[in-house]
Amino acid sequence: METSVEILAPASAAWKLLTDTSRWPEWGPLVSRVESAEQYIDPGSIGRVQTIIVVWLPFRVTEFVAGKCWDWEVAGMPATGHRVESLGPDRCRVVFKVPLLAIPYLAVCRLAAQRIRSILEQEQLINEQHR
Repeated sequence: METSVEILAPASAAWKLLTDTSRWPEWGPLVSRVESAEQYIDPGSIGRVQTIIVVWLPFRVTEFVAGKCWDWEVAGMPATGHRVESLGPDRCRVVFKVPLLAIPYLAVCRLAAQRIRSILEQEQLINEQHR
């Protein structure tokens, strides 16, 4: 199952936000902190996320196509997939997919997608004002 949002921002900006571990707490409703050796994930990246209930869970990036998509597992279980689709120079779609066993988590992913849209469109507005 998937949920997605269209965003008035370049796909590259969405990709950068999705792969920047230091920014995951900004848009991830259940993520309060992240520890990883890399700020930007790549194939095989590992680390751990602290949930809003203060539990630390290990993660590992399991699939990665630069600029396009990445999947991960959390606590050894398949978790969400993340995809960016370009819709033009200043528009994109961010897609979250969840395994069938995690269908209730789709609502959390929808909120994350909406937060990403808000963050990116606000940053886009600021960038345009400074041009």
